[in-house]
Amino acid sequence: MKKQLYIFNPWHDMALANFTPYYKVSAEILRMSHDLSFLPAWYAPDDALIHVADSSTVETFRSQVAGFKDFSSERFVSDTVSCEIRPWGWSPALVHMFSAGGADISFLPDSASLDKIRYLSGRQQCVEVLSQLSSVDGVCGKAFCCNKLEEVRMHLEANGNLILKAPWSGSGRGLYRVCRQSWSANVEGWISRILRTQGCVMAEPIYNKVCDFAMEFYSSPEGTVSFAGYSLFETDDFGNYKQNILMSDSGIEEHLLSFGIQSATLHDVRERLLEIFSVMVSGYYTGYFGVDMMICSQNGEILVHPCVEINMRMNMGVVSRIIFDRHLCPSSRGKFVVEHYNSDGEALAKHEELSVFHLIKDDNDRIVSGYLSLTPVTEVTRYHAYVICNQ
Repeated sequence: MKKQLYIFNPWHDMALANFTPYYKVSAEILRMSHDLSFLPAWYAPDDALIHVADSSTVETFRSQVAGFKDFSSERFVSDTVSCEIRPWGWSPALVHMFSAGGADISFLPDSASLDKIRYLSGRQQCVEVLSQLSSVDGVCGKAFCCNKLEEVRMHLEANGNLILKAPWSGSGRGLYRVCRQSWSANVEGWISRILRTQGCVMAEPIYNKVCDFAMEFYSSPEGTVSFAGYSLFETDDFGNYKQNILMSDSGIEEHLLSFGIQSATLHDVRERLLEIFSVMVSGYYTGYFGVDMMICSQNGEILVHPCVEINMRMNMGVVSRIIFDRHLCPSSRGKFVVEHYNSDGEALAKHEELSVFHLIKDDNDRIVSGYLSLTPVTEVTRYHAYVICNQ
């Protein structure tokens, strides 16, 4: 069996929106992918290679995690090697990057496969999924695919306010909140640009969110779709990812039920999604994917919105799920955090501050409590991923 090469390319969603081999990654997102390139070491198989941006930070990383895990330096490579490639997500830009670097084309998806990945990744899929979940008791949620400016205005008049979404965009990007009173030439310009470049605009009512969570799934090479676990996460006011709560699957479900939703609702949604994705995804996509959801308070009822987003790629929810299941004591709780810093030295100072929370491990070498940096921290680090937990 060929070795696997894991790569963290968080610019995947933007590259999929652009959908050309020549997409140019912004300097900020490129910095993020460089600083966090070691992240797959925590979710990849132990014998997989990890593609890192800067080999000079390998020893820094190894020394900073030495109290918990001994990584072989040979696992981290900066060049293109002949391996089965496992990225965050596939796009024409990533295929071009690897093919230009001399990768074996048999390990790269062809144009038909990329077309299908893009189709499955579009927010339009939420319309179909929500329609098939509408019969489940205890759920809410609608999404409309608008092909004309007039259709957006029609839904705005009917709902009073909307969140508009580009079919393809990065997390927290490509979103526009609008109400009847805020309709303007700027809104029309934004809608017209998305219609021109992506063909449609998604329009969704705004719900009174109580809690964000997700169900994670895995589509196997054999075509079987299975449930991979829950993730419980937090976002900022702009929809940007902040952190995941590290907790057992049973603990997350118990937390969700504490808001007043029914256990049967969660289980029915999960079973229906397995049926839906076994048809929609099976044979077209291999790997992890997630469905973002939320608990809402609507007209005095506590309901589940079962399909806010479909992330047809690796995602932070799966990363946190695997980190908890592999590396934490089952009774522990914690946070998986991705933090951004504005200037040099800030990340290193935060790392030194958090390092006072020394790791405590159980007999199986799982974390009971403490702090663990998941990516190397240097004087020039701007993006940092870490775990901090307690029992």
